[in-house]
Amino acid sequence: PEYHWNDYAGLDVKGKTVIVLVNDPGYQSGKPTFFKGDTMTYYGRWTYKYEEAARQGAAGVLIIHQTKPASYPWSVVQSSFTGAHLYLKDTAGHRGRCKMEGWITYDAAKRLLASAGIRGDFTAMARKRGFKPVPLNEKLSVGFTNHIRYNVSHNVIAVFPGSRTPPQYLIYTAHWDHLGVGIPVSGDSIYNGAVDNASGVGALLAIAKAYTLLSEKPGRSIVFLAVTAEEQGLLGSGYYGEHPVYPLNRTVADLNMDALGNYGKTSDIVITGLGQSYLEKDVSEIAAAKGLTVRGDLNPASGSYFRSDHFSFAKVGVPSLDINNGLESADHDKAWTDSLRREFGQHHYHQPSDEYSPDMNADGMVEIARILFELGCKLGSENTFPGWKPGSAFKARRAAMMSK
Repeated sequence: PEYHWNDYAGLDVKGKTVIVLVNDPGYQSGKPTFFKGDTMTYYGRWTYKYEEAARQGAAGVLIIHQTKPASYPWSVVQSSFTGAHLYLKDTAGHRGRCKMEGWITYDAAKRLLASAGIRGDFTAMARKRGFKPVPLNEKLSVGFTNHIRYNVSHNVIAVFPGSRTPPQYLIYTAHWDHLGVGIPVSGDSIYNGAVDNASGVGALLAIAKAYTLLSEKPGRSIVFLAVTAEEQGLLGSGYYGEHPVYPLNRTVADLNMDALGNYGKTSDIVITGLGQSYLEKDVSEIAAAKGLTVRGDLNPASGSYFRSDHFSFAKVGVPSLDINNGLESADHDKAWTDSLRREFGQHHYHQPSDEYSPDMNADGMVEIARILFELGCKLGSENTFPGWKPGSAFKARRAAMMSK
């Protein structure tokens, strides 16, 4: 609504299947103030596409996959959305969702739309203000046989009690899950998740140990939360946001670690979703003291701020931060770092090959952990609460909770 854009205006999709594009109209428009230009908003995220189609009463929703707007290849869709899936238990039996949710390839979409007389760049068509959805005059018959079972997974939580104001809490998060056993690739079906996200869990444990070695305990309580089922849709952190162990209006912030770079130290660091909260000012000061520069998302179109567990805290109003290694290697040129990052994204992300290797350089992981440890020590000794910046979608939720 803040962009005055509604593709469903005047449209009745009840009982119908909608075909939608991933990302926002602003993507690749060349206009940085159109939506947020190439920076994805939550409205461009695939999860939102599902949610909005369901709110509109659609029977089904299919997202057209394109590698650049989605920020990952079709192989990631195949590995991430194949096989059994986990969902948080829903008292309504998930009847509020569409009966069918899924993706189709760009080539399949072109054939489907061509049969309805739609040819050419349909992305450009949909980007124009006033675009009206086009009926495809097709019928779709789909049958499912679902086998449902109920099970329990666990978040793992520990607390280091504060010395002065223990009823105030700073939370560190990292997700301990990956995809388990899935589609074999080159004979290997075990999706290990060494970078995504054993790296974050390793950092979480190292930071926890560092707090126990402090000569002076922080004034506030420090919480270490290893969450489950991030790869299934931020389920563990989402559950915590809905059922917090510690009151959210006394939770200072969430500091998240996910898929830390395995290519050594960099002279820059990345703040995911730069521009959201005043936590970024503290990070910038710590980074500057280490001679590091700060930059925003390397691929702002990927919507990284909505893709890890800090977002579950942001949605309920808690200022949340996620940082990672940058591009400027301390030991190699930028092309070398670019090559390794591209190699991981194209061939190892959500694949069995994301596994431990003695060739990994964890120095950059250590650097990020140290920054977050120093940030936590600072926040743990203060009496004020960091806030969201003007324009953040999460500012109003925080203001409402803090006024109680």
